Amino acid sequence: MSDNVEIIRKFIAEWSSLDVGKLVDYFTEDGTYHNMPLGPVSGRDNLKAFITNFLANWTSTQWDILNIIGHGEVVFAERLDRTKIGEIAVDLPCCGVFEMQNGKIAVWRDYFDMATFTNALSK
Repeated sequence: MSDNVEIIRKFIAEWSSLDVGKLVDYFTEDGTYHNMPLGPVSGRDNLKAFITNFLANWTSTQWDILNIIGHGEVVFAERLDRTKIGEIAVDLPCCGVFEMQNGKIAVWRDYFDMATFTNALSK
């Protein structure tokens, strides 16, 4: 359990690198990322394309863990994602649920309010 929590801590910290290859390596070969306002994306090639597109305009990001807990193969991580898109700062409260398999992310569901994100970009 604590190993899975530590893996997710490292994964969250890795987002600051904006390195898609490193991020995708945390997933199983058929891993799924479900960014809840959008449809799920599965498989490393699809994840790489999705995350590359997702990060295209990001200039920096830091994700602060507010609370994290793991039980068995499941880790919950409440975060505040602080991202710059160009010169626009977006602070987005999120909660991620990670289902782990042999030290890799098999499923990641991220919950947040899309309006918080889009409203920050429209200012």
